[in-house]
Amino acid sequence: MKGSLIIVGFFALGCLFGIFQWIPFDIAETDISFYALCALMFSVGVSIGNDPQTLKNFRSLNPRLVFLPVMTILGTVSAAALVSLLLPHRSPADCMAVGAGFGYYSLSSIFITEYKGPELGTIALLSNIMREIITLLCAPLLVRWFGNLAPISAGGATTMDTTLPIITRYAGQQFVVVSIFHGFVVDFSVPFLVTFFCSI
Repeated sequence: MKGSLIIVGFFALGCLFGIFQWIPFDIAETDISFYALCALMFSVGVSIGNDPQTLKNFRSLNPRLVFLPVMTILGTVSAAALVSLLLPHRSPADCMAVGAGFGYYSLSSIFITEYKGPELGTIALLSNIMREIITLLCAPLLVRWFGNLAPISAGGATTMDTTLPIITRYAGQQFVVVSIFHGFVVDFSVPFLVTFFCSI
């Protein structure tokens, strides 16, 4: 929760810098966002490659739980396509690109800004932050109403890091490996799916 609020704070600060032109050059005309994206992709690779225990834990998973991240991806993208019916000024591909961030706001919003512009990138940022915050706040209700796997699916790509403690607390310690596996797979899909939907 604290991490999400910090991100929102920096976003608001960036908006103020842009509105009042406190930066002496136009960020849109530079390659800063591209280099930031490269740095993020490098960080993702390091974090995955730096934890061999995660790969070992995957081997102990029930094979049926492999379908959980697949269903999270399909459910999110399908729901985003349906939402586009209520937003006539947005194409289904745009909405699916936003949904395909799966809560990974830092990476997906930069991709979408690069491909579709800052407006849709901002929507992606806010949408994905809201997904994380809703998971953090509603995890106990999701477990009570829909079962132990519900907060894992709701958390999307965040279930291997920021939402893992709250999921462990309410779903149970036995779902730690499931949550990490789910987050890993969904996290890995973000750059491919976002760029695919942005290029349609």
